[in-house]
Amino acid sequence: MADDPLVLVAQTGAVRTLTLNRPAALNSFTAAMHRELRAALDAVAADTGVRCLVLTGAGRGFCAGQDLNDAEGGFDAGEVIERLYKPLVLRIASMPVPVIAMVNGVAAGAGANIALGCDIVIAARSASFIQAFSKIALIPDAGGTWLLPRLVGRAKALGLALTGDKLPAEAAERLGLIWAVVDDAALTEQTMALAQRLAAMSVKALAATRRALDDATMLDLAAALSNEARVQGELARGADFREGVAAFLDKRSAKFSDR
Repeated sequence: MADDPLVLVAQTGAVRTLTLNRPAALNSFTAAMHRELRAALDAVAADTGVRCLVLTGAGRGFCAGQDLNDAEGGFDAGEVIERLYKPLVLRIASMPVPVIAMVNGVAAGAGANIALGCDIVIAARSASFIQAFSKIALIPDAGGTWLLPRLVGRAKALGLALTGDKLPAEAAERLGLIWAVVDDAALTEQTMALAQRLAAMSVKALAATRRALDDATMLDLAAALSNEARVQGELARGADFREGVAAFLDKRSAKFSDR
C-alpha cells in the first residue's frame, strides 16, 4: 500500500530492527525510503536504550539497489550518490552501536554494498550478492569501491565488479565477504541471538573497535599503534572497563552500561 511505512521499526529488548519495506520492488531504494531510513537510523543513534541494530528487508529480498524508476530520485546518478547514498553510508559507519545486516534474499547493487558496510553480515543460505553496476555501465557505489578490495582483495573485487555475476551466500562466506551463512529457517533466530549477545557487551568499545579497524586501513603501523594507545586510554577511563575488570575478578557476568 502507498501509505505503508517504507521502513518498519521493531524493538526486542535492547535490539532494534529496521526492515526495508518495499517487498514488491525487492526493497529497492527511492528518495522517500532514504529519508525514512536516515530518520530511523538517527533515532537509533539518539536512543540510549538501543544497544544493537539489525537491518533487513521485507519479503524475499534484502535490497535490489536503486529504483531506477524513482522520479524523485532524479536521473543524475552522481547527484543521487552525493545527496542520498553518501550520507546513508556514513551514518551506518558512524553508528554508536554494532550494526548487523540480516540478508534474507538478494542484495544487489547499492543494496549489496549497504549490507557489506554493516559491521556483521549474516545471510540466509538462499541469499545472494550481486555487484550489478557493470550491467548498466556504472561503477560500484554506496561504498563498494572502498569496501570490496578491503574485504576480498583487488583481484576478487575486480572480478565481482567487472562481471556483475551473482554470488551465492555460501560463496560470499568462503571469500570472506560476509561473516556467516545460516539456514533460511534459522536466519532470524540466529541473527537475534547474536544481536542480543552484542547488546549485552560494551557497545562503546564495539563501536570504537569498528572505528579503529577502519582507521587502520589508512595508517602505517606506527600511526595505528598510536591510535590504539589513544583509544585504549579513553576506554580504560570509562565505567565499562572498571565493570569488566571487577566482573572478571569476581567471576561473574559483567553488566555494561556505557554507550
